[in-house]
Amino acid sequence: MADLRDQVRYQTGTQTRAPAEIDQGLRSYMLGIYNYMATALAVTAIAALGVANFATTSDPSQAVGQLGNGTMLTALGGLIYTSPLRWVIMLAPLAFILVLSFGIHKLSKPAMTGLFYAFATLMGVSMSWIFMVYTSGSIVQTFFVTAAAFGALSLWGYTTKKDLSAMGTFLMMGLFGLIIAMLVNIFVGSSALQFAINVIGILIFAGLTAWDTQRLKNTYDMVVGNAEMMAKSSIMGALSLYLNFVNMFQFLLAFMGNQE
Repeated sequence: MADLRDQVRYQTGTQTRAPAEIDQGLRSYMLGIYNYMATALAVTAIAALGVANFATTSDPSQAVGQLGNGTMLTALGGLIYTSPLRWVIMLAPLAFILVLSFGIHKLSKPAMTGLFYAFATLMGVSMSWIFMVYTSGSIVQTFFVTAAAFGALSLWGYTTKKDLSAMGTFLMMGLFGLIIAMLVNIFVGSSALQFAINVIGILIFAGLTAWDTQRLKNTYDMVVGNAEMMAKSSIMGALSLYLNFVNMFQFLLAFMGNQE
């Protein structure tokens, strides 16, 4: 009789998959998510740096205004940072997230891909201000710290046998509390509260990175065998991890970045 271990199969829909095939498929699925995420981060970085370069000037004759730290703005900078358009740029990424989230079953894969990278570009525009507030060295340093932390946390979320579902619920509640605290501090302007927000924000998005990684790993069983849904799920998974990375980066930058 053949070894029972050789007869083990995983049933998905009408397909019977061997354990080795499942492992390879899962690795490919997760790699696709990380590839989408990494590309989106590159798009965001290029957009942010490009806008920052075109929005500022060192020539007073070309300046139409300046920021509180003395950075002189071009006409583009004045439009992005001092006109009502800045509110559109700040809120537009949320609209993209909602469209992607609610349109996953209606949008085609190319449409979702285009929206995802358009979202990453707009995020770059909205984040371009960091190049005017923080030194380039501290931005690069914080990016690598974030990348190292993200990699370690995501690896733990992928490999741990512990069920992180309960932690995810707790973190989502903490996220809503964090948003409320941030809104309150807009009016209060407390440096102590801002420090607490930065620390708590780092911890929340660190935890969400591990939780989302495990959640995405578990969703593979629900989409395997459906190429279109796998592709769409990869984009949405990349969006989740991208948001965790970007938010953790911004809170870390506020915590450890050197200002101009």
